[in-house]
Amino acid sequence: MSDRIFVKGLMLHAFHGCHAFEAEIGQHFALDITLDLDLGAAVATDRLSATVSYDAIVTVAREAFLGRRYKLVEAAAGALTEALFATFPSIEAIEVTVRKPNAPLTAVFAEVGVTLVRRRGAA
Repeated sequence: MSDRIFVKGLMLHAFHGCHAFEAEIGQHFALDITLDLDLGAAVATDRLSATVSYDAIVTVAREAFLGRRYKLVEAAAGALTEALFATFPSIEAIEVTVRKPNAPLTAVFAEVGVTLVRRRGAA
């Protein structure tokens, strides 16, 4: 499948992390979400009901990512992919990148984070 919908740079403030101070003050996370699905019907009909709306993607992403505190961004990203698959049956694959631009490291860096790539039905 070569059709994709994406949301890049979704900024959310959350309390994820292994350190106690991360749970207390939180930090900003930047999310990039790419969904693979067949957009043929949307192209042919020009109807929102034939696709997945950006607004719906952001709503599900926000609820899944902020729904509980995770120690690892890997787990938060996993919860996000599971929520998207559960909500939108037309999604065939998902790529989610979670970036921590202000991770508490004693180093100079632009960003750190993880990327998960998942296909529906794959283990």
